[in-house]
Amino acid sequence: MEVNWLIIWDFIPQLLKGAQVTVHITVVGLLGGVVLGAIAGLMRAYGNSVINAIAFVYIEVIRGTPIVVQVMFLYFALPVLASIRIDPMTTAVLAIVINAGAYIAEIVRGAVLSISKGLTEAGLAIGLPRWKVIRYIVGPLAFRRLIPPLGNQFIVSLKDTSLFIVIGVGELTRTGQEIMAANFRAVEIWTAVAVMYLIMTGVLSLMLRMIEKRMRIL
Repeated sequence: MEVNWLIIWDFIPQLLKGAQVTVHITVVGLLGGVVLGAIAGLMRAYGNSVINAIAFVYIEVIRGTPIVVQVMFLYFALPVLASIRIDPMTTAVLAIVINAGAYIAEIVRGAVLSISKGLTEAGLAIGLPRWKVIRYIVGPLAFRRLIPPLGNQFIVSLKDTSLFIVIGVGELTRTGQEIMAANFRAVEIWTAVAVMYLIMTGVLSLMLRMIEKRMRIL
């Protein structure tokens, strides 16, 4: 079978719908992951022994297991253990939240602990409560430092959405597989899928570079 690149245009609408699902899962999942990761990271940085231990166990369990295993657990094992049945899309979003949150937690912890203790002590010395020191002094400086590694995690999470093919979520990779199964145009379809992933990650990288440049510490 000869390669016919023009046939790709016939499937662009379907691939764009799959890409929209990919972006939706990534955006919603990362919003939740950032919140969860920030909480877990601050628990690791400032929590007492019990709080620190809870965050530590969560982070190590998630970082020590593949995301595809986590997806399978949420979709197939959770209904058996807790009688909770969630649909594939919710499972996908929840998997990104939980998985990205663990990695973001370590990014947050590292950024927070990289800020000089003298700044924290100075804030406490003038009578500010610890939460205000974190919010107004440590937080803004730490945020600037966590942008590059946070950007890397965003890109990884976007690409991880391709793994949700195992539970039938209609994201970009699943859409490409369905199209390829119908017409056996593997070269054309998978090339188009790869290019669309490159476009999405490229746009995300460009946005993060712009933010990093504006927030750079002089």
